[in-house]
Amino acid sequence: MYRPRIIPVLLLKNRGLVKTVAFDKPKYIGDPINAVRIFNELRADELVFLDTEATKEGRLIDPELVRNIGEEANMPFAVGGGIRSLEDIRKITAAGAEKVVICSAAVERPEFIREASEEFGSSTIAVCIDVKKKFLGGMKIWSHGGIKAVNFAPVEFAKKMEEMGAGEIIIQSIEKDGTMSGYDLELIKSISEAVTIPVVALGGAGSLEDLRLGFEKAFANGLAAGSLFVFNDKNRGVLINYPVRGDFPLRRGPRGEDF
Repeated sequence: MYRPRIIPVLLLKNRGLVKTVAFDKPKYIGDPINAVRIFNELRADELVFLDTEATKEGRLIDPELVRNIGEEANMPFAVGGGIRSLEDIRKITAAGAEKVVICSAAVERPEFIREASEEFGSSTIAVCIDVKKKFLGGMKIWSHGGIKAVNFAPVEFAKKMEEMGAGEIIIQSIEKDGTMSGYDLELIKSISEAVTIPVVALGGAGSLEDLRLGFEKAFANGLAAGSLFVFNDKNRGVLINYPVRGDFPLRRGPRGEDF
């Protein structure tokens, strides 16, 4: 039976964990190393750490923090935040990350993804595509933490990233971020059907049912969330959690086929 990866996404600001809503209103929720220890015990498939301020501040996520995470984590983890050069990737992978997550640098210079995949291998390079609806309809990509609009449509850009050698696409709805109201299934499905590389859904998951729909209806290979794994419920009491294996029944495969 095929089971998608279930991936907590942890946001970093000033070396602490925060959670946002629509990329705004960061709420401090704890220490990242303590969260890693808990996810070790809960046997999470993998983790993603994203520094929310690195690109805006023109710096790289702290390699020393990445090294501390790597020394504690028992599972693979990916890291994003201010990655703009091959040397940045070298520093982050040397610190222990299995993958890097690139967003703003990919939209500013798509050829960087080709250079990175050729140097480090496609499996090391994930591209995060942050998407928000346009005022008059349709979808548009945004970079720099959702403050700069980019002249690419999501499907067009996802295809380009696959051509450039990205090993994975993380597709995130800015408007859904932190709302716990469910994934944008239409958006995720459009990307899943456009590329052959793995697609990770992010933004809006608030229940195991939302994860199931992301897999069965939108065909995501990975199901990522922040609030779902760090809050007790929609009242937002902080509680690090993760579903046990039997809590996530699946009825269809990654492209809708029956088991």
